[in-house]
Amino acid sequence: MIDWQSLQRQFREGVLPSEDEALSLADFGDTPALAALAGELRDRHHRNVITYSRKVFIPLTHLCRDVCHYCTFARTPKKIDSPFMSVDEVLALCRQGALMGCQEALFTLGEKPERRYNAARRALEDMGYASTLDYVRDIAARVLEETGLLPHINAGCMDAEEIARLRPVSASMGIMLESASPRLCEKGMPHYGSPDKNPAVRLQTMELAGQAAVPFTSGILIGIGETRRERIESLLALREVHARHGHLQEIIVQNFRAKPGTRMALAPEPDLDDLLWTIAVARLVFGGVMNIQAPPNLSPGVLSQLVAAGINDWGGVSPLTPDHVNPEAPWPHLDQLAQETAVAGKFLEQRLTIYPAYAADSDRWLDPALRTAVLRQMDGDGFARRDQWVPGSNEPVPDAETRLLQRDPDTAGISPELRGIVTRCRATGELSESDVARLFEVRGDEFSWLVRQADRLRRETCGERVSYVVNRNINYTNVCYFKCQFCAFSKGKASENLRGRPYDISGEEIARRCREAWHRGATEVCMQGGIHPDYTGQTYLDILQTVRSATPGMHIHAFSPLEVWQGAATLGLELEDFLRQLRDAGLNTLPGTAAEVLHDEVRERLCPDKLNSAEWLQVMEVAHRVGLRSTATIMYGHIDHPRHWARHLLSIRELQRRTGGFTEFVPLPFVHMEAPMYLKGLSRRGPSFRESVLMHAVARLVFHGLIDNIQVSWVKMGAEGILACLDAGANDLGGTLMNESITRAAGAGHGQEWNPAQMEQQIIALGREPCQRTTLYAPVSPDQRATTRATAPLASLENAGAGRRQRGKRLLQVVAEPVCFVAESDLYDQVVLMAACN
Repeated sequence: MIDWQSLQRQFREGVLPSEDEALSLADFGDTPALAALAGELRDRHHRNVITYSRKVFIPLTHLCRDVCHYCTFARTPKKIDSPFMSVDEVLALCRQGALMGCQEALFTLGEKPERRYNAARRALEDMGYASTLDYVRDIAARVLEETGLLPHINAGCMDAEEIARLRPVSASMGIMLESASPRLCEKGMPHYGSPDKNPAVRLQTMELAGQAAVPFTSGILIGIGETRRERIESLLALREVHARHGHLQEIIVQNFRAKPGTRMALAPEPDLDDLLWTIAVARLVFGGVMNIQAPPNLSPGVLSQLVAAGINDWGGVSPLTPDHVNPEAPWPHLDQLAQETAVAGKFLEQRLTIYPAYAADSDRWLDPALRTAVLRQMDGDGFARRDQWVPGSNEPVPDAETRLLQRDPDTAGISPELRGIVTRCRATGELSESDVARLFEVRGDEFSWLVRQADRLRRETCGERVSYVVNRNINYTNVCYFKCQFCAFSKGKASENLRGRPYDISGEEIARRCREAWHRGATEVCMQGGIHPDYTGQTYLDILQTVRSATPGMHIHAFSPLEVWQGAATLGLELEDFLRQLRDAGLNTLPGTAAEVLHDEVRERLCPDKLNSAEWLQVMEVAHRVGLRSTATIMYGHIDHPRHWARHLLSIRELQRRTGGFTEFVPLPFVHMEAPMYLKGLSRRGPSFRESVLMHAVARLVFHGLIDNIQVSWVKMGAEGILACLDAGANDLGGTLMNESITRAAGAGHGQEWNPAQMEQQIIALGREPCQRTTLYAPVSPDQRATTRATAPLASLENAGAGRRQRGKRLLQVVAEPVCFVAESDLYDQVVLMAACN
């Protein structure tokens, strides 16, 4: 007799049932109770998301040596035009699918047809192949290389050597167990005469796939003569092999559909209750983490009930090709599938053929030949990128995210866990890394709701004003001996193929640019550069002397923590002593760049010779201690994931609690186009649009009560992107820049300057109030504001070629611009933007 109450407690505690406990469920027929518990377990791990893979179904051959009594996929040579699809046919189909947004190429084929049919052997010989698997390997490689679709190969039973040959061209593989019962292979049963349906042989293939670290798909077929106990035995057999290797990325529960022309044409199909019971039991046997799938085309009209029973995946759905295994059951239209999923209270999200957890751990689960292809199609969570938008590009923002940003979902549908985290954010309460990572993982209505919460905090904190500063970027050299893998700006021995030539500008050119900026109304110069091998701490002191001499009233916002660290080291000074020297020489504030991602797991690959996380934070803490305020940044969307972002934000948050020295937080989405690591196939294509919006929203929430200003980069996000971020918690557009070069070197196409008129046009278009500010967020004087409205065109830059020795940075002949407005005086006296900013 089953102790249902005890089992419920056990399941809720995350303990999987023992074999006996699982088998006892065979006699428990309360499907609603099973489904309710299964749905609860699913929601704990998969939350509000139901996934699918957008695929092209490729029936490479319909020939098969097996004769399953329910199958219409397998045919004899006389009933087909050709034993195999040609390479050209497959590639044409995949190219068409790629244009329709497909990312998976599902190869389905019969089991080793050459062992049964001469026609198959002759066709393979004519093409130069010894086996079907040789052919599928080569054609999958062509599909991967020429179309970008990720192959998933269902090649049937294989040995270790065959699996190893397919692994470099297949992001995932699969074989349905169908049933672990040998009884179904006996005479008169559906698998009689099908040697490859021997459960032991199929399980051995799964065992070998696990040993080879292949992300694998399997499942059971219900309603072909098995008992409920045998279904559970099949699930337990799958669970056992998965426990050894962790490679089963999904379990399919497929319901038998009787097909005319087969021996089982008149066999009864499982009813809905039987299907729901089996789905729920599969969830309970495997627990909340496993992906449980049910094909939507086999159960039209009842999809919400399948969701309620515990599934979290619909499997592959094609907008192009039919389900060749079940041709009588057309795929639902993807819009219809999204609507029916929403009716069930869930959000339909696209995944790759390799599931997110496996894609995010590609070093373990993917052959090196596949890692680049997967990286370029995934987001930071491992889900599919559903559009072509990337930071720095002119691609329109995605319609799907635009619709989500416009939604105002009912709070009742938002999980209590998520609401609790946001409540703690509003109270500036304690947050864990898992809390912040959870904020980055929202999708669907949770995404819409979270963005609205962030924007509400923005209104409460900053009102409707959107600020910007008139400034000029001066990058004095692009020579750098550090080897940051993301940087397309620096020039060194291995960067000849990147944009531009090495340069190192003189003190006179720095002074000229400062004077020109001053005449154009700039209140700030932002200065950073590469780490030239000949630069020392004195170089930075000389730069300050030059700027301060040429433009005494200019706010100098300069030197990354890396430059400060290196400058101090070259002079043999402690950080605090060097920072005091910089301050006394005229430095006003520090940019918070070189942070990238403050998680050393990322930095070890991204910038291994750069400051580590603790050192970056140390520079900032000491700077704040000597009276220098700074910004904080994150450069994200490359090899990082939400847990890394969470650590970064909390590190900044904790330091701000101690010092109060950060004036703003600036998310900098990775621009990939010319980045070395992307060109080597080692990174993603920058963050998705969803992730970019979320970074601003989550920053607003996490930093509430500590950092009031969240800036959006027009250089990286573009006009449409900044409007979205200003509705998601951001309140500042940063600087007009005049000469932006670092992001443009990476391939961005949003220009090198937005003048004040452009800034204000964007702000007014959103219905907000523009406000020109200083670096420390004080409103500029009316006279200074008037100066910015009469700007002359910029003169051409003079980037003198770099040599082994640096060019002098000290200005020898001083021609200073008069100070015609009051500069900021107290570095820690941040003026709130109020009515005076009109």
